[in-house]
Amino acid sequence: MTDTQLKDSARQLLTENILRFWEEHMFDPNGGFYGRMTGHGVLDTHAERGAVLNARILWTFSAAYRIFHDPRYLAMATHAKNYFLDYFVDQQFGGVFWSVSADGKPLSTKKQTYAISFAIYALSEYARAAADTHAVNMAIRLYEDIEQYTFDPVHVGYAEALTRQWQPIVDMRLSDKDEYATRTMNTHLHVMEAYTNLYRIWPDPQLKQSIQTLLNIFAQKLYNPTNGHIDLFFNDTWQGKRNIASYGHDIEAAWLLNEALQVIGDADMQQSMQLIIEHIARASQEGLQSDGSLIHETNDEQRQWWVECEAVVGYLDQWQQSGNPRYRQLALQTYDYILHHLVDYDHGEWYWAILPDGSIDKENDKAGLWKCPYHNSRMCFEIIERL
Repeated sequence: MTDTQLKDSARQLLTENILRFWEEHMFDPNGGFYGRMTGHGVLDTHAERGAVLNARILWTFSAAYRIFHDPRYLAMATHAKNYFLDYFVDQQFGGVFWSVSADGKPLSTKKQTYAISFAIYALSEYARAAADTHAVNMAIRLYEDIEQYTFDPVHVGYAEALTRQWQPIVDMRLSDKDEYATRTMNTHLHVMEAYTNLYRIWPDPQLKQSIQTLLNIFAQKLYNPTNGHIDLFFNDTWQGKRNIASYGHDIEAAWLLNEALQVIGDADMQQSMQLIIEHIARASQEGLQSDGSLIHETNDEQRQWWVECEAVVGYLDQWQQSGNPRYRQLALQTYDYILHHLVDYDHGEWYWAILPDGSIDKENDKAGLWKCPYHNSRMCFEIIERL
């Protein structure tokens, strides 16, 4: 597949399969977007609505408008932004609620750093697309919330979660699949991603320093030099590692680290971290399969939709960074796997995963708290913009 063919394929996949699904099936004309559609295609209009899902919808349509300049996408992005600001932002204590009910009432009011990060990411993208001053100011305010309440200057890291009023909370987990930990790779990765996008529109010196701090956390705390993987779960003092490899997180981290370094323009830091990033990208390949897919984790051979997306982008990034054509071939093989196995051509969007026996996972959501138009739309945007 030539670069032009890949770019055209990604554009069609994005506009006809992903964006159209969210426009036609998940759009709530009364405000925001419905909270869930099951893997069997049943829409639940009464489902709770998550901050992560709604922020990712806002980011997706903002990016679509920025790239394609189609006013339809701006209307969708504005619809998402207005709902998010009206219902998810905590006007009393700052930050954002984790979830609200279908009628907009706060449900889970904890302050999850991960969710606030995606709010920054999304509002920054809307500001990039629409030159919206209010979105910029709100993103900055949320950045200040994270720095004021969740950053630990003693051990240098970001707390996972706090109560609505920014007090300690017992269960900090993002989901019941995660370990109990007060510091995680996943949260730090997406804080960095959000700060990087904010820096594009607000190149503040303190924000740059925050990004550099996050890059150092990856280099010194999260990166495992023994095996090249990114370790996942820690306590306040950065003790504790995981005994599995999360291949999707490895390759996602590799390209997001490169992105952060390029956006802040720190050439010295980029040079010092180059070998680390290459090591992480190589370690992720332990999960590659002969069919072109990347399995989820060491002991989990699911081909989850988001893992495949990150493989495509991460290996394209490595190809562009190194010039090694093998990385381009790896990206194309995974992209081909996606087209033949994960895309739902009949009903739109993608399946959650292909299970180890080759069957489609329809027990997990088609759309929901975690199944969002983010990893797959971002893969398409990255292909289009990079090529």
